[in-house]
Amino acid sequence: MQVSVNVRDDRRAHRRRATLPALVAAALLALCAVAGVLLWRTVVPPLRLPQLDPAPYFTAAGLARLHRFRHVSRGLLLGSLAAQLLVLALLAWRGRTLAARLPLPTRARVRTGVAVGLLAVVAVWLVTLPVDGVFHWWSARYGLTNQGYAAWLGDEAVALLVRAVLVALAVAIVMTLAGRLGAWWWLVGAPALAGAAVVYVVLQPVVVQPLLTSVHPLRNPALTRELEALARRMGVHVSGVDVENASSQTTAANAEAVGVGPSGRVVLWDTLLDGRFSRAEIRVVAAHEFGHVKRHHVWKGLAWFAVITIPAAAILALVCERARRGGVAHPAVVPLGLLLAFVLFLATLPLQNAVSRRYEAEADWLALEATRDPGAMIALQQGFVRTSLADPHPPAWVTVFFGDHPTTMQRIGMAVAFRKVARAGS
Repeated sequence: MQVSVNVRDDRRAHRRRATLPALVAAALLALCAVAGVLLWRTVVPPLRLPQLDPAPYFTAAGLARLHRFRHVSRGLLLGSLAAQLLVLALLAWRGRTLAARLPLPTRARVRTGVAVGLLAVVAVWLVTLPVDGVFHWWSARYGLTNQGYAAWLGDEAVALLVRAVLVALAVAIVMTLAGRLGAWWWLVGAPALAGAAVVYVVLQPVVVQPLLTSVHPLRNPALTRELEALARRMGVHVSGVDVENASSQTTAANAEAVGVGPSGRVVLWDTLLDGRFSRAEIRVVAAHEFGHVKRHHVWKGLAWFAVITIPAAAILALVCERARRGGVAHPAVVPLGLLLAFVLFLATLPLQNAVSRRYEAEADWLALEATRDPGAMIALQQGFVRTSLADPHPPAWVTVFFGDHPTTMQRIGMAVAFRKVARAGS
């Protein structure tokens, strides 16, 4: 009799231990859903954008040229993704053998897992390097870069180093937590990875970016004063505007809002200031970046990373646990974890890009409101197409899976719609 009572008590205790993490998991997933709804909102009014034909805005020869470039570029991109999936799948299949052959003590579980992760990163890099090399040659052929192969390979090596450090940290965090918390490691691991992402975004402009290219303050005093006045009118505080030496790598023009907190800044590429773009166009692109700052898009992007990471980590933990008891706590499962992480990244690309396109459209709208110059916005988009050979009206699947900005024709359409709204209100 006493034995049966003890058994029932043990079962109740086990159910309580299992129920608490499940409740916490459900609460976290519900929080993710609510956060996603809130983060989806923007200040862009419900515009009906006109369906524009690229022909009036671009020459037939220019469109034919960029279509040739993009056709091959997309094939190379898809080939690179397929190669990465194949390498990671092979490593996942041979994960136990790979971990066993490493000359590390059996008890050095986390160190072995990190070593396996680093081997996977290097293997993927080596397999995709030829594809990247072909893309570099193709870009040079179309005048998008004048960087030599030695300098290009040096940049690729630096990018590999950064990627290796990030993967090593992620594997170490996940394996340590999995060893202590078991299959429920993701309840702590997902927030920890989100926190690590914040640290990376803070450090990226001041630690990572200088490894790839140089950045200096804008050296045109008149333009600096003009852009700082524009930022003040938009209600944005900026400690100056920086210029990145992008011309050492590409002839394309761009600008970006990077970092958060003390490292937050707006950066113009020097290719934007080489005479191919008018002062009005530079004002528009700066206002666009100030719009990102005003609406806290970098912070919101980090919040979206957390929203996506929590369920993704839960799925990864579940699959790895079913593959082997103990899951990613075992070094042999690390390649499977990396494969799943990459697959989940690809699966969530449509959502990530949809969010990015909304924020980019919001920054465009704020730039139009600040400058009241839709003509300059249209000219800017035409200039971007000329300098980067971007497809102004790509296939729908390209936009869904790879389009992190609205298409050029959508951005021009917003400028046209803004012009009509402004005229109606005047």
